Amino acid sequence: MGTNITAAEPFVRAPSAGSTLNVLGVTHIYKATGAETAGSFSLWEAVFPPGAGAPPHTHTREDEAFYVLSGELQIESEGEPAPRCVGPGGFFFGARDWRHAVHNVGDQPARVLILSAPSVGLDQMFAELDAATARGMRDIGALAAITAKFGVIIEPPAA
Repeated sequence: MGTNITAAEPFVRAPSAGSTLNVLGVTHIYKATGAETAGSFSLWEAVFPPGAGAPPHTHTREDEAFYVLSGELQIESEGEPAPRCVGPGGFFFGARDWRHAVHNVGDQPARVLILSAPSVGLDQMFAELDAATARGMRDIGALAAITAKFGVIIEPPAA
């Protein structure tokens, strides 16, 4: 019984090119999707407006890496005693099965290069979140149901 694995082909993407999504107020500009890399990774530039971010969540299928290009992000990570701020040139590794959250605490947009590996559906999850919020869905429980399909657990808000 053989497996059907599609090989990735080399490609070049111009600086302003790539599909774009709005994910909970954060713009994602895709430089490489899982479909384009045969599932090896997804890579996108995320633009976090001031005050925007991702709620506490845990990935069960992939790791994430964040490289800050400009601006400043506050990173919460399971096991850390307090949030940490990461500025231009700073890096954060969000290992699978470890809860983390990111938030732009500055007064300027933060531009961040994000790598997800392997790419096992995270870019599809973000497309579903984009479509849901475009339809006006804002309920965290409904959004968490979308992310759960892709192995991402959103922490419930504190009571």
